[in-house]
Amino acid sequence: MSIFKAKVCEIKNVDALNIVKFSYADTTLSMMSLELDSNIKVGTNVHLYAKTNNIALAKNLTGDLSYSNQIKAKINSIDNGELLSKITLQDSIGTFESVITKDSASRMSLAVGDKVVALIKASELSISELI
Repeated sequence: MSIFKAKVCEIKNVDALNIVKFSYADTTLSMMSLELDSNIKVGTNVHLYAKTNNIALAKNLTGDLSYSNQIKAKINSIDNGELLSKITLQDSIGTFESVITKDSASRMSLAVGDKVVALIKASELSISELI
């Protein structure tokens, strides 16, 4: 699991659907949720999390994507297994991980020091705790 310390900056809701935006590093992250704790308010500091296998990577990204969450990062390390690669990433605040297939890491020619964009769907980001 990858953890991100962020601050709630906007909450929109219609019926039971909530879109919550967070200030994180030099970007805005978005979360889509059907339930939202009543303690979550604009200005609340939280820990967000995403499963490492729900964090996709893009290298040499151009064009528009529907992914709400795009975090610029640098590859710190690559741990290749037989089928999967664990990629440790560094952004301007801290480190987090992505797990992708070894074939994808090879096809993308990922290397330590490469600049990439980590992509997380809004539906794959969750609040783990208030801080």
